[in-house]
Amino acid sequence: MKESNSYGPQLTVPAVSEMLVHIFTRNLGLMKSGQPGTPVCIWGTHGLGKTQIVQDYAQSRGWQFAYCAPAQFEEMGDLHGMPTIREEEGQAASTVFAPPEWVPKKEGPGILLLDDINRADDRILRGLMQLLQNFAMFSWQLPPKWQIVATANPEGSGYSVTPMDEAMLTRMIHMTLSFDPKAWSKWATSVGIDSRGIDFVLNYPEAVTGERTTPRTLVQFFGQIETIPNLKAELDLVANLAASILDESTVAAFVSFINNDLGTLLSPQDILDTTQPQEMLKKLYQMAKGDGKAQRIDRISAICTRLFLYITDQKYQHHPRHVPNFSTFLQDQVIPNDLRLSIMQDLAAQESGVGNPFLKDRNLSALLLDKM
Repeated sequence: MKESNSYGPQLTVPAVSEMLVHIFTRNLGLMKSGQPGTPVCIWGTHGLGKTQIVQDYAQSRGWQFAYCAPAQFEEMGDLHGMPTIREEEGQAASTVFAPPEWVPKKEGPGILLLDDINRADDRILRGLMQLLQNFAMFSWQLPPKWQIVATANPEGSGYSVTPMDEAMLTRMIHMTLSFDPKAWSKWATSVGIDSRGIDFVLNYPEAVTGERTTPRTLVQFFGQIETIPNLKAELDLVANLAASILDESTVAAFVSFINNDLGTLLSPQDILDTTQPQEMLKKLYQMAKGDGKAQRIDRISAICTRLFLYITDQKYQHHPRHVPNFSTFLQDQVIPNDLRLSIMQDLAAQESGVGNPFLKDRNLSALLLDKM
């Protein structure tokens, strides 16, 4: 793709959410004193989930949500509303505007999403400047406690977008969403994406090219194959499905992933629920074995990442055998010490305290202290 222009820091999904919390809190404080807040613009290539982040943010907090796609506007009336004649007894008739249906009516908190804002016509963009500045148009205004978030594709990347001038850019706070395999995998685990797809992304993060292969198209593909129990047995069908959705390079990577039996990596359930820990470790050794004496650190890392995501997911249900099995797995010599430290540090950093049962294992704690 061509060189692109986007604005603000490169952030992963958790960092974007953290920024939104801060900015929205500040905006609500300004609104209490009668000042408008500052809109946010989230930049990023297609398929990263920019729109979904904003929707999820509103839903998770019980906020109202209003959606607007300025690229669909044909004329300024779509933005301002349609004029009507108001006649009141004893007064001259006057022209007033009826706000468009998409304009929020109830007091917030809420988020108005201006999706793909820079795909709108230049005339519409100029008309939006007053809304971004004052949270109002001459014909209507947002109710109290409403925030404005825009999404945009990078300029100069082959996208059909309208450049925004400095006057418009400086009316917003900017950030650029970047793809993070671990953050995506956490989300994918929480919504039940095929675990083989999650393993693939963790093993081949470079396959997410941002062209035809995006997080969005990967979810489409993984949804197509979730009813195929044995991917290797139906590899032609799987490859054709992949080619219909993804880049050629991603298709080749996924076929290699299946041929190398990476689609059958140890799952978190295989590790935590086993009643035969030594059998589980034998499978681990087989998967970790590379050429000669080399280890497949990529496979081990993918297994560890999925294990961490599983036990920190909100839907995780603890069982007494999980802690000893977790300890047996993590203490094994196949697991590099930096992965042990990383998992334990990440567990300790969890605000919910979900990792506490695992952190209390004495053998594992002693091993970690000895290796630090």
